[in-house]
Amino acid sequence: MLTVTGVTVSFGRVTALDGVDLEVATGEVVAILGPSGCGKSTLLRAVAGLQPLDSGEVRWDGEDLAGLPVHRRDFGLMFQEHALFSHRDVAANVAFGLRMQKMDAAGRSRRVREVLGLVGLAGYQERTIATLSGGEAQRVALARSLAPAPRLLMLDEPLGSLDRPRREELTEELRVLLRGIGVTVLHVTHDHDEAFAVADRVAVMQSGRIARIGTPAEIWHDPRHAAVARFLGHANVVTVGEGGAVPWGR
Repeated sequence: MLTVTGVTVSFGRVTALDGVDLEVATGEVVAILGPSGCGKSTLLRAVAGLQPLDSGEVRWDGEDLAGLPVHRRDFGLMFQEHALFSHRDVAANVAFGLRMQKMDAAGRSRRVREVLGLVGLAGYQERTIATLSGGEAQRVALARSLAPAPRLLMLDEPLGSLDRPRREELTEELRVLLRGIGVTVLHVTHDHDEAFAVADRVAVMQSGRIARIGTPAEIWHDPRHAAVARFLGHANVVTVGEGGAVPWGR
């Protein structure tokens, strides 16, 4: 289980994360949803160990990860840009983390075949990156993140570089894949349709804080905060002061 407690991160006078608390159960998919600048990617980087904390704790199964370097956290991270090695074929890209684990060549080959099959790219080992479509490159990046069997998979806007039709198609594929492998996932996105389709729970961030967390249905039907409702696109947001009245009641 991932436990984030009171995490605060500032950049100069700007507070990017303001006392964030979050728990992600083993095998759960949690989406961090919010507009640009709300702190969602900073939270992901803080969990990964890429961003120092001003205060607070990040723990995994009770173990404080403070001071534990990125490569020893056993977390997988996939960025929107994919960051594939263009001079290497698909197999070499997917095997990168396995080499860091010092897995032997036969083991790497087996694992590469396995994860490429999982993401629907069986037989792509020798393909060059330049020949891949945007969706195929996204799957290769996902396979590379999955190959070392991380205990936590972190996805930072994984579908953000794709056009809307392709993103909608891959959202469903991603949902099925994540359910099938049962990995614990922290998924950052600005797209509420993507978050609601993929996640077991959604944490909506506003101004460095988690404003609302719950299942997709809970958040959609009860956003609780006007800012959350507006971000989700609810058309009718009514502000009523204490003691005020609206046509349907107080």
